[in-house]
Amino acid sequence: MLIRKIIVTVLFGLSLLISFPINATEKEKDKVLLSILKYVLTQGHYHPQEMDDAFSEDVFNDFINKLDSSKRYFLQSDIDEFSKYKTLIDDQIKNEDLTFFFLVHDRFIQRFNESKIYYEEILATEFNFDKKEILDVNYENKKYATNKTQLIQNWLKQLKFSTLSRIHDKITDEEDKKKEDETYQVKSFKELEVISREATLSNMNDFYERMDELTSSDWFSTFVNCITEDFDPHTTYLDPSLKKRFDISMAGKLEGIGARLMKKNDYTKVSEIISGGPAWKQGELEPEDLITKVAQGDEEPVDIVGMRLDDAIEYIKGKKGTEVKLTVKKIDGTVKVISIIRDVVELDETFVKSSIVKKENKTFGVINLPKFYIDFDEKNYRNSATDMEQEIERLKEENIEGLVIDLRNNGGGSLKTAIEITGLFIDKGPVVQVKYRDENAKVKSDEDSKVVWDGPLVVLVNEMSASASEIFAAAMQDYGRAIVIGGKQTYGKGTVQSVLDLNRYTNLKEDLGALKMTIQKFYRINGGSTQLEGVKSDIIIPSRYSYMEIGERDLPKALQFDKVPQATYNLWNYYKNFDKVINNSKKRISTNSQFKLIDENAKWLKKSQDDTIIYLSYEDYKNDLESHKSESEKYESIYDYSTNLTYSSPNYEQAIIKTDEGLAEKRERWHKNLKKDIYMEEALNVVSELKIKPSHLLVKN
Repeated sequence: MLIRKIIVTVLFGLSLLISFPINATEKEKDKVLLSILKYVLTQGHYHPQEMDDAFSEDVFNDFINKLDSSKRYFLQSDIDEFSKYKTLIDDQIKNEDLTFFFLVHDRFIQRFNESKIYYEEILATEFNFDKKEILDVNYENKKYATNKTQLIQNWLKQLKFSTLSRIHDKITDEEDKKKEDETYQVKSFKELEVISREATLSNMNDFYERMDELTSSDWFSTFVNCITEDFDPHTTYLDPSLKKRFDISMAGKLEGIGARLMKKNDYTKVSEIISGGPAWKQGELEPEDLITKVAQGDEEPVDIVGMRLDDAIEYIKGKKGTEVKLTVKKIDGTVKVISIIRDVVELDETFVKSSIVKKENKTFGVINLPKFYIDFDEKNYRNSATDMEQEIERLKEENIEGLVIDLRNNGGGSLKTAIEITGLFIDKGPVVQVKYRDENAKVKSDEDSKVVWDGPLVVLVNEMSASASEIFAAAMQDYGRAIVIGGKQTYGKGTVQSVLDLNRYTNLKEDLGALKMTIQKFYRINGGSTQLEGVKSDIIIPSRYSYMEIGERDLPKALQFDKVPQATYNLWNYYKNFDKVINNSKKRISTNSQFKLIDENAKWLKKSQDDTIIYLSYEDYKNDLESHKSESEKYESIYDYSTNLTYSSPNYEQAIIKTDEGLAEKRERWHKNLKKDIYMEEALNVVSELKIKPSHLLVKN
C-alpha cells in the first residue's frame, strides 16, 4: 500500500505541474518524457541525485560512451565541441532543452554514415596476418582519434580481429574435415582469408542495415537511460518496445536462451542464468562469459563485439525449438562455441525440490530453492513458502537428522515468501527491515510461532545468491539459526524497484513506455544493509569467482552500504558446538587439495579476465589461444571430482518418477551433478557435525 501511495503522490503532483498536447510531435513527446522523468526521479527515487554540474558530467560521459564505447566513430574534435555542454545538461533537462542530445546524435549519425566507407574500403584489401600488432579491447583509457587517418587505423584493427577469429575457426573446421575424410582438399590460408573477409563484410552490412532502422526516438531512449542510471543501476527507462519485452518476460513467456545479459566495454556479458531456462539446462553458459558471435543454427556467425546490447539480444533470442550457437570467451580466456536450443523457461524447474542423502549411516535432506516464487493473481497458485513447508514435512517423514538449503544462483523474488520461509525455522520475530526514502526503517516479522524444522540447518550460497536469498540467509545468520557456507559474500543487492507505466499520467496518444525505479532499501535485523556487502559466509569456500569483482559492487552508481538501528530479536542459541563446527570446516577446506586447486584456478582466472590484449598476427593469436587452453587443462580435474555420496528422491517422489519419464530424467541429472558437487559435500559435512542442546525439544514428526 505504501508503495502505491508514494507513486500516486508523485504522479498526482506531476499532473498539477504539466499538461501536454494530445497530438505531440516527436520532439514535443521527448520533452514530455523528460519532464515526467525529471519529476518522478527527484520526487520518488529512494536516493535522488542532485541534478548539478557533477550529474551533468556523468550523463555527458555515459551518453558518449554508450554511442561509441570502442571510440571508432567520434573524433577528438567532436568531443571538444560537445564538451561545452559538459556542465550544462542538468540545466537543459530542467528547461526541456534537447540541444546537447541533438548535437551529439546528429554528429554520431554523420560519423556512422562516414564509417560505411571505411569498412568497405578496408575489407576490399587482403589483410597481412604476419604483421606483429595488437588490439587492446579495454577502451576506457584509449584516446579518441585526432584525424580520420587514425580513425581508419582503429577500424582496420577491429575488422582485422573479426576476420582473424573467423579464419581460425575455419582452419579448425578444415582440419576436422580432413580427419573425417583423408581425400578432402584443405583450403589454403589465402582462400580462407578471402572467405573470412567476405563474411566480415556481410556481417558489417547486416549490422549497418539494422542500425539504419533505428530512429531518433531509439537514440533518445539511450540518452534518457544515461539520466536514469545515474541514480542507480537498477533504475531504468523502458521504451515502449522494451516495456513490451519486460511485460512478456515477467509473465514467463519469453522464448530464448534464458540468460540475463549486460554490456561490458565492447562485449555482451552474461550476468545471470535463469533457472529452468534452456541455457541452465544445457549447462555450459556461465555468468561472466563474454558473447562474441551469434549463429542461427549452421548459418555464418554474426560478430556482435561493439554492437548495442538491444541489437545483440535481437540476434540471440528467437523462436522455441530453434538453435542458436554462441561463441563465447570464457573467464579463463578460452573460446568456446555453445549450442542452445531456444525454449521457454520451464516453471517446474524454478520450484522447490528435495533429495535424500545418506552419510555415515545418517540421513540428511537437501532442498534446492532456485527462486522465491509467488503469483499474486492466482490464489491457488503454488508459492515457495508453502512448497518449502510441504517439502520439509516430507523429509521429516524420512527421519532426516539435518537439512541443507541450497540458494546458489537464486536471484531472489518475493519478499513475502522470504519472510514466511524464514518463519519455518524460527519462533515468531523480525526477519528484515524495509526503508523508504526519508522514513525510518520498518520491521517485517514472521508472526507465526509454528516452527517446522528446528534441527541442524546449513544454508549454501554463492556470489549469485541475491535479493530475497540474501534476506533469508542474513536472518538465519543473525539469529544464529544456521551456518551460512559459500563464497566470500553474496551478490549484494539490497534495493527494491517498482515499475511505473508512464502512459497513465499523460494525455498523449503516443506510448511513453515505463520507468523501473528504486524506491526501497533492505536491511538486516542486525541493522546492516545487504547492499554491496551482501551476506558474508560463516565458512568461506574458494570458488572460481573468489578474486573477481562480481555482483552489485561491480555496477557503476550502485547505492552505498549503510546501517539502521538494530531490531529487537532473540538469538536461537540451541546449538552446542556452533563455533567448533565452523572451525573444523575451515581446517578441512584449508588442507583440501581440491579446494587449493580451485583457489589457484580462481587466481589465474582473475589474471585472464584482466588481460585485454588481442594479438593480430595469426601465429600470435593462435599461440595465445593455445596457451590459455593449455593453462586451463591444468585445472580440468576440478570438473572430474566426484564424492562418495549417493542422492535419491524422497519416497513421495519415487512413485511419481516411475510414471513420469521427464521428471525421472531431470532428477537423475540433478543427482548426478550433486554427486560431483564438492560444495554440497562440505555443506553436508558441516550439517552432520552440528549438535542440538539436549534441553531443546525437537519438533515431532
